Amino acid sequence: MNTMSETNHFTPDDERMLLDAIDNWVEKSVRPIAKEFDHEDKYPHALVDEMKELGLFGATISPEYGGLGLPARVYAKIVTRVASVWMAPTGIFNSHLIMAAAIERAGTEAQRQKYLPRMATGELRGGLALTEPDAGTDLQAIRTVAKKDGGDYVVNGNKIWITNSLHGGAVLLLVKTDTTTEPRHKGMSMLIAEKGPGFVVSNKMKKLGYKAIDSCELAFQDYRVSADCLLGGIEGKGFQQALGGLELGRINIAARGAGIAEGATRHAVRYAQERKTFGKPICEHQAVQLMLGEMASRVEAAKLLVDSAARAYDTGQRCDMEAGMAKYFASEAGVFCSQEAMRIFGGASYSIEYDIERFYRDAMLMCIGEGTNEMQRIIIAKQLVERNKI
Repeated sequence: MNTMSETNHFTPDDERMLLDAIDNWVEKSVRPIAKEFDHEDKYPHALVDEMKELGLFGATISPEYGGLGLPARVYAKIVTRVASVWMAPTGIFNSHLIMAAAIERAGTEAQRQKYLPRMATGELRGGLALTEPDAGTDLQAIRTVAKKDGGDYVVNGNKIWITNSLHGGAVLLLVKTDTTTEPRHKGMSMLIAEKGPGFVVSNKMKKLGYKAIDSCELAFQDYRVSADCLLGGIEGKGFQQALGGLELGRINIAARGAGIAEGATRHAVRYAQERKTFGKPICEHQAVQLMLGEMASRVEAAKLLVDSAARAYDTGQRCDMEAGMAKYFASEAGVFCSQEAMRIFGGASYSIEYDIERFYRDAMLMCIGEGTNEMQRIIIAKQLVERNKI
């Protein structure tokens, strides 16, 4: 994989070798620890070190900054493969790569040179700090404020549900640099915020699923950050910068949903052949066959939508409709397939000895994260009309 990081030319052979390496890693390192680390809510430090060696923290960062420069369509396949065994670890490198993509896309060259090489190796791991207690999908409602003071910004406010905030070293922080301007989004900016005095990780949140990964509350208390860390060097661009990053984020969520759907279906197919009722495996009962047939169809449809959205992203064209379709359908497929698998497992599905209960707990988050599915349908409809005006 090191040879691939040295060139922009990514061939089918490169893709096959990379995905084979990911599959081997998943079986060797991810599957054996998933149950223990999920149930005990333990952060997988050793797994993160292996992610560094694999180059996952630089997966979509350009080779000129030390990354692998993978196209989104290949990156999405990696995410699906990992999530089909254990979804949570994909959040560690996904949130990080959204931050890196925003810096590469909207940052100054000095910011790219300063941060991206360290991010590509995993030396500096980051995330996206958008959500607040009273501002989720409605990002314009954020209250975190950054006031200019000489050559610094002084930040005060709170964020919530921030991945990589406990064990990472930086976040891309959405703030209000102007609280009076209208419309509100024109007063929003992004700051590249490394940990320091006043950057307080106040609480690791307890969750139903998506465990072992640090999702924390943050408090910024007179936190000072250099004005050189204003993303792109221009105030008032933060809202657009945040939305641009969400396209890759939604493709990732879609890939995770497809992975959950595929993993749950795989477990169900195996169990349906092992479990017998009325003298035969339950896979021979028509009711179970109908469930498996529907599950398998949704898995393949989800993967195709993810691939379509990722290919659109790779061309550089606007793809909020494609990403929204993929995120909506694939996340719902994850919920559907995990629920159906629970039914196929029957009473055994409630035992923590079987992995299927983890898929069920993890699935619903995909319908909420990176913009709710209700919002995705609105985005799809608006773009559909915009692209087909009469």
